[in-house]
Amino acid sequence: MSGHHAAASPGTFGADAGSAAGYVLAGGKSSRMGSNKALLPLNGGVLVQHVALQVQLATGVVTIVGPSQPFTELGFRVVEDRFPDCGPLGGIHAALLDSGAEWSLVVACDLPNVTAEFLLRLIGLARKSGADAVMPMGPGGLPEPLCAVYRRAALDGVNRALESGRYKVTDAFVANRTELVAVEDMNLMANANTPQEWRRILEKSA
Repeated sequence: MSGHHAAASPGTFGADAGSAAGYVLAGGKSSRMGSNKALLPLNGGVLVQHVALQVQLATGVVTIVGPSQPFTELGFRVVEDRFPDCGPLGGIHAALLDSGAEWSLVVACDLPNVTAEFLLRLIGLARKSGADAVMPMGPGGLPEPLCAVYRRAALDGVNRALESGRYKVTDAFVANRTELVAVEDMNLMANANTPQEWRRILEKSA
């Protein structure tokens, strides 16, 4: 994966609101959580609603990628994976296949601290970029592909990776130009895979 680094500067990219399609990945098995983490209670609703709201504020519209139930019951438009049981890469593929936009914001459902302002910054950087994907990068230098903005042209590479049995997200972008955005506050990227991690996130935000 080729990497070009850019710093995310403060401020809101107001002109970028609505300039990308918005998707929330909610098709994971949540095996380590022991229950569907998209439905964890948060702020009077459930986690997927909270994340979807941030995505909708940044893009104007949000679609859930996952099984139709229980998400249609929550009032969401839902698209299902064309490559089931292939992990998050299958979800990114479904989002890009569904999207009619040049750019698509794709966010995992288990990021309770992600904000619309941060997502707008990513979209703003993507629109100025020549890359096929713009991903946050933590202090350790690792990309965060499940809170990223993808160009429509990236679909071909994702499709080839899935058809050849390569399901690791970052592997699918080896042949694509990826821009990594330095993020100092990695609390934005905190995700919950176990009940213990979820409790720690709730305690920090209390």
